[in-house]
Amino acid sequence: MEIKNKTAIVTGGGRGIGMAIAQALAEKG
Repeated sequence: MEIKNKTAIVTGGGRGIGMAIAQALAEKG
């Protein structure tokens, strides 16, 4: 998945799958 120069808004990032998605996106940069 290419996410360079993109913006992502993750709702529910405090727990569960939202947190996992937020962490994965943060690792990708």
